[in-house]
Amino acid sequence: MVFEISSVVSKLQMVSTSDHASVVSMNLFVALLCACIVIGHLLEENRWMNESITALLIGISTGVVILLLSGGKSSHILVFSEDLFFIYLLPPIIFNAGFQVKKKQFFVNFMTIILFGAIGTLISCAVITLGASQIFEKLDIGPLELGDYLAIGAIFAATDSVCTLQVLNQDETPLLYSLVFGEGVVNDATSVVLFNAIQSFDLDHIDSSIALHFLGNFLYLFVASTMLGVLTGLLSAYIIKKLYIGRHSTDREVALMMLMAYLSYMLAELCYLSGILTVFFCGIVMSHYTWHNVTESSRITTKHSFATLSFVAEIFIFLYVGMDALDIEKWKFVSDSPGTSIAASSVLLGLVLVGRAAFVFPLSFLSNLAKKSPNEKISFRQQVIIWWAGLMRGAVSMALAYNQFTMSGHTSLRSNAVMITSTITVVLFSTVVFGLMTKPLIRLLLPHTPKHKEINIVIATDASTPKSATVPLLGSAQDSEVDIDSIHRPSSIRALLRTPTHTVHRLWRKFDDAFMRPVFGGRGFVPVEPGSPSERNGHQWR
Repeated sequence: MVFEISSVVSKLQMVSTSDHASVVSMNLFVALLCACIVIGHLLEENRWMNESITALLIGISTGVVILLLSGGKSSHILVFSEDLFFIYLLPPIIFNAGFQVKKKQFFVNFMTIILFGAIGTLISCAVITLGASQIFEKLDIGPLELGDYLAIGAIFAATDSVCTLQVLNQDETPLLYSLVFGEGVVNDATSVVLFNAIQSFDLDHIDSSIALHFLGNFLYLFVASTMLGVLTGLLSAYIIKKLYIGRHSTDREVALMMLMAYLSYMLAELCYLSGILTVFFCGIVMSHYTWHNVTESSRITTKHSFATLSFVAEIFIFLYVGMDALDIEKWKFVSDSPGTSIAASSVLLGLVLVGRAAFVFPLSFLSNLAKKSPNEKISFRQQVIIWWAGLMRGAVSMALAYNQFTMSGHTSLRSNAVMITSTITVVLFSTVVFGLMTKPLIRLLLPHTPKHKEINIVIATDASTPKSATVPLLGSAQDSEVDIDSIHRPSSIRALLRTPTHTVHRLWRKFDDAFMRPVFGGRGFVPVEPGSPSERNGHQWR
């Protein structure tokens, strides 16, 4: 009996010690997040640094300190988990991107974005897979199967859209931001879908049916994921418009928007769809309809809440990646042959450069052929920036590499350890070196880039208006608030082909004003303010 009591007391003490260690770890990590914010603020005007690089360097420095204090046993205070990244950190980043993105630029360049994000990712994956399979066999890395090489292609074809947010400015370079970031979102979704397809297909029996199956699966995932995000956004707009939740509590409005956005992501994952695409288009629809249905105070709150959650998640990711880069468990497997790890990292970095160039320049040429106006075409200098800005690899590559080459967070094979350490090296080098040089490269190639002029409309001067929330889903800035009847109607097929954007914009505006806004609200809808005359008189339209 005494032995059993002492055993229970011992277990309770172990649990208490474990809980205390977790509290200490979280306190230290939160303190580091605060340090990243303060130091990032001090370096705001620096032409070389950005928040991502700052967090990465602070993470590496912290990892060195922890490594020394632990006697070389550990370099991080939290254990990396793909679930932590994909379920908690990535959704707010992608949603805020859709919520804040300039929809005009995004949808005008939609076909080019899909061309880069989908077809380009497949080209890059093929180049990296072929190059790795030919070269790694000569480096004696270890036993790697066909599935591993295909997974390597998918891992390193994934660009880092988070870094793009930090490096490019959508007000200074709207076209570049739209293309690179829009491609990054589609690229991430394509890479994840491709990675999951590689793991699910029987690679021992490859035939033409597998390629057709993958193509059909990808098209289904893209359309279904997009529609789920759109439907969730419309549902949130309809509920908030009909129930007037803000008359009683603006907190409920904000909470409902946040939860329904997150629900769209989790539903996509539950249905084996692309949560990235779903939450991105949910953000676009919410900014076009739902955001205008809430009260004024809720608009201000949601705008800053979404941006804050996204900002903290971005810093969290890069801070942890910096600390995890020095994990001794992974490096001890390659300590006997560091040259092999360096060679593998160099090969992968070179393949990333070649793989991206293999689709950016050819696909840009094809895109330019379909554009009549010289102003809409992608110049060679802009193509160079698009190629360079998409070279950075980040948390998506890390998460996929851990998924493929680790078991329960641990690395047990030398070949797997080489791939993990090589991924870490490529992520660090590309983020720091390519990230540092992107802003100077933009200033060098586009020295006189004019500031993007926003259209001067009534509610655009409101500080609570999110970026591009007053701009329609399609069309140019000049006709964003013009009456649809004043838009020139093409009189022939040739005129229709010359001005497709204006034509689609006109049709969309007509449909939006006639059906969508009366049902789902949106710009022009006056929500019920608590205690205001509109609360007594009911809702109305401007």
